[in-house]
Amino acid sequence: MKQIIQDLKKGDTILEEVPVPRVKSGAVLIKTTKTLVSLGTEKMLVEFGKANFIQKAKQQPDKVKMVMDKIKTDGLKPTLEAVFTKLGQPLPLGYCNVGEVVAVGKGVTEFNIGDRVASNGNHAEYVLVPKNLVAKIPENVSDEEAAFTVIGSIGLQGIRLLKPTFGETIVVVGLGLIGLVTAELLKANGCNVIGFDFDPEKIKIAKEKGIIAINPAEGTDQVKFVETYTNGIGADAVIITASNKSNEIISQSAKMCRKLGRVVLVGVIGLDISRADFYNKEITFQVSCSYGPGRYDEEYENKGNDYPIGYVRWTEKRNFEAVLNAISNGSLDVKPLITERIPLEDYQTIYGDMGASKSIASILEYNATEKPVSTVEITAKSFEGKKGVIGIVGAGNFTSSTLLPNIKKNGGEIKYIASSGGLTSTTMAKQYQIANSTTNYKEILKDADTDLVLITTKHNMHASMVLETIKADKSVFVEKPLALTAEELNEIVKEYNQRNVSISVGFNRRFAPLAKQMKKVLGKDNAPMNIVATMNAGFIPAEVWVHDMEVGGGRIIGEACHYMDLCTYFTGSKIVAVCMNAMGKNPQENTDNASILLKYENGSNAVINYFANGSKAYSKERVEIFSQERTLIMDNWRKLNAYGFKGFSKASSKQDKGHYNQFNELIAQQQAGGEPIIPFDEIVNTTKASFAAIESLKQGTWIEVK
Repeated sequence: MKQIIQDLKKGDTILEEVPVPRVKSGAVLIKTTKTLVSLGTEKMLVEFGKANFIQKAKQQPDKVKMVMDKIKTDGLKPTLEAVFTKLGQPLPLGYCNVGEVVAVGKGVTEFNIGDRVASNGNHAEYVLVPKNLVAKIPENVSDEEAAFTVIGSIGLQGIRLLKPTFGETIVVVGLGLIGLVTAELLKANGCNVIGFDFDPEKIKIAKEKGIIAINPAEGTDQVKFVETYTNGIGADAVIITASNKSNEIISQSAKMCRKLGRVVLVGVIGLDISRADFYNKEITFQVSCSYGPGRYDEEYENKGNDYPIGYVRWTEKRNFEAVLNAISNGSLDVKPLITERIPLEDYQTIYGDMGASKSIASILEYNATEKPVSTVEITAKSFEGKKGVIGIVGAGNFTSSTLLPNIKKNGGEIKYIASSGGLTSTTMAKQYQIANSTTNYKEILKDADTDLVLITTKHNMHASMVLETIKADKSVFVEKPLALTAEELNEIVKEYNQRNVSISVGFNRRFAPLAKQMKKVLGKDNAPMNIVATMNAGFIPAEVWVHDMEVGGGRIIGEACHYMDLCTYFTGSKIVAVCMNAMGKNPQENTDNASILLKYENGSNAVINYFANGSKAYSKERVEIFSQERTLIMDNWRKLNAYGFKGFSKASSKQDKGHYNQFNELIAQQQAGGEPIIPFDEIVNTTKASFAAIESLKQGTWIEVK
């Protein structure tokens, strides 16, 4: 299928060929008929993509600060690699989609195949959209009218925050697409509407809709006009739908208002607010978030959990439905806003020079005739007779920034890369000359050429995919953790014992050059040691999926397991008991600020401090080992200082957490055979220890690892 994307590195707007998205539970697959180009929002994205690196930096000063901080802790080269990797990820354009439902995911009961629907899907021939971001289209509403659903919802949400009452005077600043729709909805609500814009064509359309429309370029003072129109009282409220960096708009909006007036921002403007403008009249100011309650809420959007209508009357989906109803009953007429209809193949007519476009609403028309495919060949390659051929499942940040660059350096042969949406896997396949991009990972499992499957999906998918892979008699590498529950782990162990395959987990720290150096100088006598390992992990917002115990497993199972494995590597022993305590009065709710005590078979003792409340300016990782009157101190995988060792006092390295060595050994093992790169019993022991840590926190005692 074809999809419009923005290349943030080169600045090109591209019509990309990608596989059709994989149908997931809680979502519907839609065959697109029309999409609406949001010229304001998409123009900003396209222009950002075309900007050079300096211009991009000026537009995002907060991101520049983050980059500078990362350089201080991680070094220049790793930081630049991370930045360029991020810029190399394409940006799908569009969020106003209309089409026909062609497949329904598990748990979706309100939609059927054949339904006409509007959604926030991208500009693509097929889109997969969660059910709470999809609404059925009334029979008397055409597809191109329904394409205004999301745009209308953005304006409607601003109106809901404004809380206008019948007869009030409302000013709309900016009569672009969202502004015109907002003004008409306000008029339908019984308000007196004044609109300001500098575009004569938009002023003309607004006047035809009965809106008092003024072009300030013709010499009208906006504030004085509003004062005169309201007999010196001022507007009851102002809704800003403009896009402009000037601070003058917010100042004028306050001056237009009456005492206790309201200002709601829907657009993007300069926000250097003068206290005096708002103080005397006690004006309220609020920013509207997209198309309504539920936006960016993982539970609502991706898990499909609706808000009870008695408590949240207007969610984003119900706003969609309200806009469609307004179009259906004639209170919102969007047809006059359409200025061009363009076939998808001619998309450059719109995107070629958006800065010069005078269009208000551009409709892209779709006519997908080819049967959608789940696998697209990117590079023709032969894998006949080759060993260690790789298939990758998952195309997120870790895959792009870490896994693929290191596999490429090690000469790994990759036949497939899979992602649920198809776009990220296609982009990475082109960048790394991977033969096929797919949205159906089962194709990898069925392929006879593929020997090794690398899994980098969300944590809750790891165990089931590992089981599927080894049942297909293929070896597997899974980015940590191996499993989220003891039941999952037991199933894997049982199946593994019946197969002649290898299972590896991404415990890369033990492969780091400095870790290998530490292991070497410690010797092989298996003497007990004390280890203090600190991970200055950094704060992750509570709503991020990693914290969800059912999806991410939390940061101890999902991340601290790295250091459990590292301590096992250094001690040469296995964990027999775990005790964990966390910060705060309710420690069970704060597992990303915890100290974990490990007891080993050989008498070694390890403390892992996993903290999320430290400064980013401080080293992210630090390991101290005390053994036989000797001490090793490793700082952030860049420096190693040794005390009490004959002939060895220090070592240094570029920041290297072991990924290169890990994949070097993994590929060699797959091609030549031999023992797994990490003994499977150690992987199982570490996984059990991570479970025991959580149980210890619950019970407040030591937990044995059996």
